[in-house]
Amino acid sequence: MSKARSSVARSGFVHLALGGYTLLALFPIFLVVANSFKARAGIFSAPLQLPNATTFSLIGYQTVLKQGDFLGYFQNSLIVTILSIFLVLLFGAMAAFALSEYRFRGNTMMGLYLALGIMIPIRLGTVAILQGMVATGLVNTLTALILVYTAQGLPLAVFILSEFMRQVSADLKNAGRVDGLSEYTIFFRLVLPLVRPAMATVAVFTMIPIWNDLWFPLILAPSEATKTVTLGAQMFIGQYVTNWNAVLSTLSLAILPVLILYLIFSRQLIRGITAGAVK
Repeated sequence: MSKARSSVARSGFVHLALGGYTLLALFPIFLVVANSFKARAGIFSAPLQLPNATTFSLIGYQTVLKQGDFLGYFQNSLIVTILSIFLVLLFGAMAAFALSEYRFRGNTMMGLYLALGIMIPIRLGTVAILQGMVATGLVNTLTALILVYTAQGLPLAVFILSEFMRQVSADLKNAGRVDGLSEYTIFFRLVLPLVRPAMATVAVFTMIPIWNDLWFPLILAPSEATKTVTLGAQMFIGQYVTNWNAVLSTLSLAILPVLILYLIFSRQLIRGITAGAVK
């Protein structure tokens, strides 16, 4: 009986902690979205309250749509994010399959080398990256951002996917080889479908830092034609005056793709994160 009570108490404490963390994580999002529907006076007079008849205003969204090319910024962010995720998943899965399936000299060292990319921030190489982009004529192009984000996401993708691919049954792959399947067919038709939860996990973990990044768009692609959403929002932030209505409205619109991606992949994401928790 005491063990049952202890288990219930432990479970209740865990759920309470998770609930508190969830509220803590959602509170800034609530502030951003709620205040984006307020007039400037309402933002500063009652920032923690929901919009009412007195404070409600769409001036922020009207400003965003009228000033600047927000749809263009949104399109640039989508192109960069989608292509970067695709390349990270493709090359990351291929590298993970090679490291987990084949044994060759330097296999372990190659895995450790790729793992270093998780520990060393890519921003430390900003100067060298910028020099390389200038030399190749890729400054102020979306290609520069796609290449950088692909390199940034590959180490984590290889680390996660290789662990999952080691759990795929060797008998299944050997049966495919006996049936005459090529290594590419085994990879795309047998292995990848079995690691979809891991792929979804990598996709979400890759998208969030890319979508929210301001550093590389500001350095590599600051022109009007290549601005991303986060960089476009900076046009409403001045040294002396900040249009908080427009800033909050822009950030609220920028949150939508992340939420949509999570809703689409939430089940796969949870399975991917918890796959190794219970054996």
